[in-house]
Amino acid sequence: MNTPGDIDADNDLIIDELPLDYSILEEIDYVYPANNAYFAYMTRGCVNKCKFCAVPKLEPQYCDYINLKQRIQHTDERFGARKDLLLLDNNVLASKCYAQIIDEIRDCGFGVGATYTPPNEYEIMINNLKDSYNDRAYIRKAISIYKEIMEKLKDDAEKTELYLKLEEVHCLYYYTASKEDILGLEEYVRPLYEKTHKPSKRKRIVDFNQGIDSRLITEAKMDKLAEVNIYPLRIAFDHWKLKDIYEKSIRTAVGSGIKNLSNYLLYNFEDKPEELYYRLRMNVDLCEELGASIYSFPMKYHPINDKDFFMNRDYIGEHWNRKFIRAVQAVLNSTKGKIGRGVEFFEEAFGRNVDEFMKILWMPETFIIYRRIYDADLRKRLADRYTTVTKHDCNLTSEWWAKFKMLPPQKLKKAKSIIALNKFKAGDFECDDPDICEVLAYYRITRDDTEST
Repeated sequence: MNTPGDIDADNDLIIDELPLDYSILEEIDYVYPANNAYFAYMTRGCVNKCKFCAVPKLEPQYCDYINLKQRIQHTDERFGARKDLLLLDNNVLASKCYAQIIDEIRDCGFGVGATYTPPNEYEIMINNLKDSYNDRAYIRKAISIYKEIMEKLKDDAEKTELYLKLEEVHCLYYYTASKEDILGLEEYVRPLYEKTHKPSKRKRIVDFNQGIDSRLITEAKMDKLAEVNIYPLRIAFDHWKLKDIYEKSIRTAVGSGIKNLSNYLLYNFEDKPEELYYRLRMNVDLCEELGASIYSFPMKYHPINDKDFFMNRDYIGEHWNRKFIRAVQAVLNSTKGKIGRGVEFFEEAFGRNVDEFMKILWMPETFIIYRRIYDADLRKRLADRYTTVTKHDCNLTSEWWAKFKMLPPQKLKKAKSIIALNKFKAGDFECDDPDICEVLAYYRITRDDTEST
């Protein structure tokens, strides 16, 4: 929607350039994690045409600069100042206006050491109701403010009086409240809000949420970026061939004083599983060496333009299989989707080396999820951390691994072809070989079996 007439032929508005309506966030029950941020672009598109990326389809033309200051001013006037700046640029480093962009971000109040004092949300709510600007949103906002006031009031008598006044005019719930009644309460409620809400300064951050291109990082560009409160600096590490460029980019960023970093690790595309391990391991090792904090977020590739996979998540890359995908997801569930600093924690989750990682990928899912229960060797190795012994503790992982490795090459090939499908219920596969069936029996142990034993 970036050209006039996209919606109505006789309308010259460019939808994509309209100011954002932050009141929408007040209409929903869900609290959006980045609800207190400005959302913006300062560039559009990307100069690269990576095969795995949707940006060339969504934003085919690269735009070097989009004004930020005017958008922030409009937001402040209508919705109040936001704490953080979340920029959705896909490749800001490619812009010819890069220095101008960073200067504008700094001048908008996001320089190094920038702080933020929350605006008067009661005032914003009342003004927007008086202007009839999204009554539905600001009626909800009023009710949430009333609840905050009651929670913060220390005098029980004041709490009771406020509750009774709200009850009297049906303003305890947004679905019974009216704008007129909320405005009628203003003279009484405003002093209570000012009494209970004493804003304090908070740190402001800038987040280029889509990440930056490691291939375009230079010392000069990192020194420039270090002029704003970037947190975290997100750098893509899409494939192992980028390892030297990526490592140099991390060292350059840390050399410029940027030590809080994050990255996206694409997998299930043209990569091999072991290459995911190498990238994760590199980040953990760089954290230790440089005293930096790098959070990695593995992201599974999915071809959104393929008609066979548009409505499902079933795509499997050339070097991957369903079992490997599920194993990575099982590990990430325990790490809450991210991998941070700490060699010992990483090695427990993904293995001490690539061979252990491949073992985990083939491991029965229940053994992955309940590693401490089923793996006696792991418990012994990390005995200082595993101080609690449960009645379930056993060593089935070693039993499975020994039988798995003992299979002759042809039988192992057959077993892997079955395991790769990640379906182990009766009737899901055909196998009459007793040695293979003995190995497959471990894959039928479920979470329920563990928790009910």
